[in-house]
Amino acid sequence: MKSRVKFFCVFAISLAAFAAACGPAESGPVEIATAASAQIMGPEGESLGTVTLTQGSHGVLVQADLSGLAPGGHGFHIHETGSCAPDFSAAGDHFAPAGIEHGYFNPDGHHAGDLPNIYAGADGVARADFFSGAITLSVGEPNSLFDGDGSAIIVHERADTYGADAGAGGRVGCGVIAQS
Repeated sequence: MKSRVKFFCVFAISLAAFAAACGPAESGPVEIATAASAQIMGPEGESLGTVTLTQGSHGVLVQADLSGLAPGGHGFHIHETGSCAPDFSAAGDHFAPAGIEHGYFNPDGHHAGDLPNIYAGADGVARADFFSGAITLSVGEPNSLFDGDGSAIIVHERADTYGADAGAGGRVGCGVIAQS
């Protein structure tokens, strides 16, 4: 547990330092959705909860409030297509508009859809707040979740390895990201 906490602390500090070093983004006018959400559904159509996304000046705050999950770690990713029907495979692969491969431990960087694992307690409840500087809710920007076919959040059955092979297993939850 200590190593996981240490990883997330180092990750959060690194993101904060990167955002401070970059300063405010300079760009032309873009449409910004300040908030978005995804209603996560299980394979039988049952509600698993909500993921809320809030645009900040250097990225997006992602907040998950889920229940009904198996206890333990779950891969948690943004996928390239805003569809969960007829089955969760409709969401496609991980969101990777720059073509970068998967994994926080990838020496070439991770793709934009990589997010930290979430952990469900013995009661099946998972609550997580984290920041991603790799995505935006700004329409028309690179890495926008609101591209031509939208995006979805997928919850996987096992924890992501953060390596080239996610190893997270099947999809146990899906929700289309929609502007709030």
